[in-house]
Amino acid sequence: MDGIDAALVDFSGVHPRLLDCQTFPFTSQLLASNYIRPEQIRAIGSHGQTIRHMPEGKHAFSLQIGDPNSISVLTGIDVIADFRRKDIALGGQGAPLVPAFHQAAFGSDKQSRVVVNIGGIANITYLPKDKSKQILGYDTGPGNTLLDAWCKKHTGNNYDAKGEWAAQSTADPQLLRTLYSHPYFHQSAPKSTGRELFHLAWLEQQLAVQTDKIEPQMVQTTLVALTSMSIAAQIHKFDDVEQVYVCGGGAQNEFLMEYLESDLHECELCYTDTLGIGTDAVEAMAFAWLAYAHINKISGNIPSVTGASRAAVLGTYCPASI
Repeated sequence: MDGIDAALVDFSGVHPRLLDCQTFPFTSQLLASNYIRPEQIRAIGSHGQTIRHMPEGKHAFSLQIGDPNSISVLTGIDVIADFRRKDIALGGQGAPLVPAFHQAAFGSDKQSRVVVNIGGIANITYLPKDKSKQILGYDTGPGNTLLDAWCKKHTGNNYDAKGEWAAQSTADPQLLRTLYSHPYFHQSAPKSTGRELFHLAWLEQQLAVQTDKIEPQMVQTTLVALTSMSIAAQIHKFDDVEQVYVCGGGAQNEFLMEYLESDLHECELCYTDTLGIGTDAVEAMAFAWLAYAHINKISGNIPSVTGASRAAVLGTYCPASI
């Protein structure tokens, strides 16, 4: 939450085209540096910041902060936001929402692919080359959330740059088994999760039941192994996957990528950059696409992914001019 990832996207062609993506402190603007006026932008797709995601049960809900009405007034641009709640109202998880965009941007009729987004939580999208098969996608478990929290507590740094701290140790097998025994990892899809399940207090509870004291650096390495193993275990369920494309902040963790490459040695592991979209731009571009889909009455969810009863146009429209 150190800034805003803003993507400028052109939808006039057959495929979405990324013009630019930059990360700014909260006081800066993307448009000025690209010499584009606000009236040239059709809409802003704003996801906001999820502070609570509870998609199960009678009172299921998902809450994001970042008021779209304020954004529309401040920018003078129409805003599409609140993308999760329609899917949840239809009995879905409201997450992940990026698979429809992944299909539009990364789908292939020549190779079956998996797109892995490693943010705070990691998620995968299975894109089969055989169009008779269903697109699938779900959260695999923690991505960076535990890594960052543990690193902050023990080093004072917000994250372990390139995974260099973790790379100096080895994973603890017993702790890894304990962490991976969490029911979420073995739950069937559709499923989604967040910091409500995987947080620092949960990690410390698991450490408390270990018979031997584990050094903080070894815990960090074990968390890298957990993220990699939980991602790879789900990808291995798809026997036709030839290519795996990684995006999100976790792609910058070189040690994690080495782990993932080892766990997925039978697949070709690449970054989304090789398909023309930078690893840090995919999420921002996805919500630009969801805004485009809303305006053009295109379904933004995939029922086989979220578990919703039907496909639907997602989002709430907040016009700037009325």
